[in-house]
Amino acid sequence: MSGDPENSEHPEPPERAATTARADEFLAGLRDWLAIPSIGVDPAHHGDVARSAAWLAEALRADGWPDVRVWDEGPAQPAVYAHWPSADPDAPVVLVYGHHDVQPVDPVERWTRPPFEPTLVGEELFGRGASDDKGQVAMHLLGVRAHLAATGRTTPAVTLKLFVEGEEEGGSPHIARTLADHGPELDCDLVVFTDTPLYSREAPTVCTGQRGVYGAEVVVTGGATDVHSGRAGGSIPNPATALARLVAALHDEDGRVQLPGFYDHVVLPTDVERADYASLPFDEQVWLTNSGRARGLSGESGWSTLERVWVRPTAEVNGLVAGYTGPGLKTVVPADARVKLSFRLVPGQRPEHVAEALREFVDAHTPEGLSAEIVSRGDGVPPYAVDVAHPAVGAVRDALEGALGKPVRFSRTGGSGPAAVLHETLRVPVVYFGVALPDDNIHAPDERVVVPLLLSGAEALAVLWRTLPERLASGEPPA
Repeated sequence: MSGDPENSEHPEPPERAATTARADEFLAGLRDWLAIPSIGVDPAHHGDVARSAAWLAEALRADGWPDVRVWDEGPAQPAVYAHWPSADPDAPVVLVYGHHDVQPVDPVERWTRPPFEPTLVGEELFGRGASDDKGQVAMHLLGVRAHLAATGRTTPAVTLKLFVEGEEEGGSPHIARTLADHGPELDCDLVVFTDTPLYSREAPTVCTGQRGVYGAEVVVTGGATDVHSGRAGGSIPNPATALARLVAALHDEDGRVQLPGFYDHVVLPTDVERADYASLPFDEQVWLTNSGRARGLSGESGWSTLERVWVRPTAEVNGLVAGYTGPGLKTVVPADARVKLSFRLVPGQRPEHVAEALREFVDAHTPEGLSAEIVSRGDGVPPYAVDVAHPAVGAVRDALEGALGKPVRFSRTGGSGPAAVLHETLRVPVVYFGVALPDDNIHAPDERVVVPLLLSGAEALAVLWRTLPERLASGEPPA
C-alpha cells in the first residue's frame, strides 16, 4: 500500500483506500456469516439456510440497501434479493448473482479446523463457504461500500440488483421457476456472475465461460435373475459384457466421443482465448497431483490439457457395476449391468440433444436378447460463454488488473453453473467476476479463501461500478 496520496509519487487509488479502511469490519462480518452451517442439500440444515439468508438480508440493510427481501415462499430454499437504484436516470442495471448455501462437510474428521468455526491463519480464512460462495458474495457488499466512499456518491453509479440463491450446491433445481416468478424484479441489462476462480494468484484470469452437464444411467438387462454360469454361460447374452463393449465404444482412439452428431454444433473458443490459455503457466506434475494424484495425462488429441477441461466436451464413466461384487467368487451370468455417465458440454451443445444422441448410441450397441433403459438424472445444465469482445468483459478485466497489479488473461472453468439459465431467461449477457483460487479446497475439507484477494476483488468491484456506465455506453471492447 502506498502512503499519503498527496505526497506520494503514485497515490493510492481511492477505491483501495476505501476498501482497506473497512477490511477489519468486513472480515469480522464474514466470519459471523460463515459460522452458520447453511448446507442446502441436507434437510437437517434447512433452518440454517433460512438463518443464513436472514443474516445476509440484515447485513444489506445495515449497509444502506433500500430494498431488501428474503424470498422464502418455496419450493426453493430461501434466496435474498436486494435493489439499490442509481440516481443517474440512464444508469445501466446490473444483477449480481451468487449463492449462500454451502456443501456438506463430510468427512468432517479430515478437517484440520472445525468447518463452522472460521479460523484466520495468516492471510487465509478457513471455513466452509469461505471461498464458495459466501466470501465472494460478502466481497460484493464491501465493493459497494468502497464504491460509494471513494466517489462520494449516495447511490451507486449503476443500478444494482443482488440475487443470492440458497440451493446452488444442489444444482439450482428451482432457479428457473424463481426467475420466472420474479421476472420484473430481476430485469437488468447485465448479469455479473460471482462463483468462479482465478487461474492462480500469480497468473490471474477472468473467466468467460462454463461447461454444461448432462447425466444419465444406462441399465442393460437380460433375464429376470442371475444364472449359474456353468449351466447357461455361453448360451445367453451377458449384460455385463455388452455394457463393457458399449462403454469401450464411447471414445475412439483419439479420445473423441462417439455419440452421433456429438460435435456437430460445438462452438470453438476464439484465437484470443486460445492464445491466453497457451500463455498460462502449466505444470504437468502439479496438475496430476491436484487431480487425485493421477499417473498421466489423457484426453482428446489435438487439444491442450487446459483446453480439454475448459472448452472441449467430454463423456465420463462415473460408476460401473454388474453381477456379484462381494468377497470371493460367485460364478453367474448377471441379470443386469449398469453404468452412470456424465457428459460435460460446451457452447453449441444442449443437454436434450445429447440425451437423444445417447439413446441412439445405446440402441446401436445393445445386442439382440438384451434390453437397455436410460434414466436421465435431471434435465441437465446448458453451457455458457460470453463474447470476450463485450465491453463489460473488458471493464471487468481492467478493474481486476488495476486491483491485482498483474496482467489478467482469459480462462474458463470445466464445471457447471446456472449462468446459461440466467442468460436465456433474462436475455442479457452474463460476465464472470471471481477471485477464488483452484486450490481453495471448495467442496473438500479445509476450504479456505485468501483474504487479500477478497479485498482486491472488492476494490476492483468499486472501480467496475464507477467505470462500467461509460464502457457500456462507448461499446469499448477489451484492449
